[in-house]
Amino acid sequence: MLKVSVITACFNSEKTLEDTILSVLNQTYKNIEYIIIDGSSTDGTLEIIQKYKDRIACVMSEKDKGIYDAMNKGIKRSSGDIIALLNSDDFYKDEFVVEKVVHEFENKNCDSVYADLVFVKPDCLEKVVRYYESGEFNPKTLLYGVAPAHPTLFVKKAIYERYGLYKTDYKISADFEMIIRLFVVQKISFSYLKEVLVVMRTGGVSTNGFKSLLLRNKENIRACQENGIQANVFSMLLKYPRKVMGLFKRESKGSLKRND
Repeated sequence: MLKVSVITACFNSEKTLEDTILSVLNQTYKNIEYIIIDGSSTDGTLEIIQKYKDRIACVMSEKDKGIYDAMNKGIKRSSGDIIALLNSDDFYKDEFVVEKVVHEFENKNCDSVYADLVFVKPDCLEKVVRYYESGEFNPKTLLYGVAPAHPTLFVKKAIYERYGLYKTDYKISADFEMIIRLFVVQKISFSYLKEVLVVMRTGGVSTNGFKSLLLRNKENIRACQENGIQANVFSMLLKYPRKVMGLFKRESKGSLKRND
């Protein structure tokens, strides 16, 4: 039975973390190792974690160099066959997510699995505001900053051990760089589940304002160039029609039903 390590990096996440934790602990798949890496929070985050400590395999709370450093710490401490990274603003769509993903790994004998996600408003978690369709992977889409949705990405730990961890000198796009490195440079195998696995709140570090937008585009260009893809600021602008399509697609998906 494959073991899945789910890693949550958090810092001052008292408003959202409990949803994340419960979405992991309520999974039907039982061979899950849950790891929480906290950046020495000063709010009520640690008290929330304490409520569920008996069901969390590993909790670390210390200052770090940012979210990617925290992710790397979690991966190093994990003992699972498969690694999932679920941020403290996000939660799994339902209790069957990990079970479905493991089934896909077993059936396809692949190195990684990814899927779609939806964005919701922080004050209305049932209302979809944007649908992110990862689609079948195509290296050409990386030119304009479009990649499989990172929160839905499950990767065998052996892949990280072989090809390296997240680059901590990125502020916002080390996940994008990792996908290029694994999917394009190293050509790992993958399978795409054409369904929503993860729900993401808007307003996080990757979706929060114009400065984040500029930084993400800058770092996406850097990630492409470091891995042999000649992207530029003009090619990155081509992703915005796709974002608009995601806004329209939300209407056909309706609202999420939660089992809280």
